[in-house]
Amino acid sequence: MKATALAILLIATTTAGLAAAYPMAAAIACPSCLGFKKPSGQVYAEDGMAAQQQAAVLQTIAMARDWLRQFYGTTGSDPEIFVCGDDDCYRKIGGGKSHGMALLNLALFLSPEGMTATIASHEMSHIELHTRIGLIKTFRRDVPQWFDEGVAVLVSDDGRYLRPKSSPDRCLVEPDGALPTTRSAWIESAASTNLYAKAACRVSRWIASRGGSPAVTRLLQNIVAGESFEMAY
Repeated sequence: MKATALAILLIATTTAGLAAAYPMAAAIACPSCLGFKKPSGQVYAEDGMAAQQQAAVLQTIAMARDWLRQFYGTTGSDPEIFVCGDDDCYRKIGGGKSHGMALLNLALFLSPEGMTATIASHEMSHIELHTRIGLIKTFRRDVPQWFDEGVAVLVSDDGRYLRPKSSPDRCLVEPDGALPTTRSAWIESAASTNLYAKAACRVSRWIASRGGSPAVTRLLQNIVAGESFEMAY
């Protein structure tokens, strides 16, 4: 499945000239060509990263994976993880101003500032969700971006956008009105609004009203079975 997804991505990159996707696809296809080496498992660190830094990276990734399992119970994703030791490395793979990026169900990329369990688990959540619904439904955006992002904030327990778990209502910002359903619309609006907090609020209340995080698994299973998001939600 990963090989198929990567082939499709590379074809799309070549035919449509998606320059932003190319360095990430190239890193997956040939990590050493982009200056990465593998310290352990599916984790690739920028070549030259000190052994102490590598150990900290592996500890952070392990914590993020544990948070993902706590939310989903079991996980089906196994992405390659690329960690940059400096900003030049992250710019070279197309990182821009973000701290972390998920590429379909294939890989995640982390900047030096993104090497935290919060950022890593947020990106892992996107990959887990995309793995569960499959490549075609991911491309079609069968799950709206606001739901995908809201789940990721909950998985990462991001205190910037949620009250503590002990709070009766975890919302910091009321989700008034419609939220962006596509990634492009989300990116256009996220920098100047409280979208992450609004999405997290809406998803947290929905989950609380349906007995907890297993509701997300059931929703994704129903979408795979052919239901629309609106019907499953």
